[in-house]
Amino acid sequence: MTKAKAAEKHGHSKKNGKALSAAIPAVAAKSALSRVSPLSQDPHATRDTREKVLEVAIGHEVRAFRKKLGITVADLASATDISLGMLSKIENGITSPSLTTLQALSRALGVPVTAFFRRFEEERNAVFVKANEGVDVERRGTRAGHQYTLLGHIGSDTSGVTVEPYLITLSEDSDVFPTFQHDGMEFLYMLEGEVVYRHSNNLYRMTPGDSLFFDADAPHGPEELTHLPIRYLSIISYPRGRGSD
Repeated sequence: MTKAKAAEKHGHSKKNGKALSAAIPAVAAKSALSRVSPLSQDPHATRDTREKVLEVAIGHEVRAFRKKLGITVADLASATDISLGMLSKIENGITSPSLTTLQALSRALGVPVTAFFRRFEEERNAVFVKANEGVDVERRGTRAGHQYTLLGHIGSDTSGVTVEPYLITLSEDSDVFPTFQHDGMEFLYMLEGEVVYRHSNNLYRMTPGDSLFFDADAPHGPEELTHLPIRYLSIISYPRGRGSD
């Protein structure tokens, strides 16, 4: 083999090695996705159209409280002297229980009678934010030129989870790369520019359309601002009562 051919082969080897190295995170992510179990719920499903009917709301709460106690319908029937058939109708929202029946259920389940009406009475909230009308907030990294725009916030809901959606903008002034670490999960979606993002010991080169979903307890943050300006969505979720940085 001539020196020229050897050099050419060596060059191809180095180039292929770099390409392989760059592809590893993407291959790992694709492999991880292939192992994901089927969704436990259909994201396009709709609840019964009778959701706001009082009987359905009461039935949902009775079933929820019973399951929370870890007892069967038969156990509840025995504790309340209500027939299995009647309890089944109540839990499925088919019949309207009397006040006497509700009192018996309340004693057996250890909750006030008013607890059965919670789902019927509670208000469902939504937040609509017009373009460029999000609230700029101070978070670690703001002083480094990272702009955080909060796109919505609901103070109280029934999920037990707090979700914070941000639009993050990195400008020419972003010359310091803070490392973040907090409770919960985080989802990034690139809108503009190019950034090399670090999560734990891995680096991901992100361009528009790319996404990154990760455990936020590991150190993470932008490592290299490749093409400015950079904009991406960051959606952070964590159990209520805990906070993010």
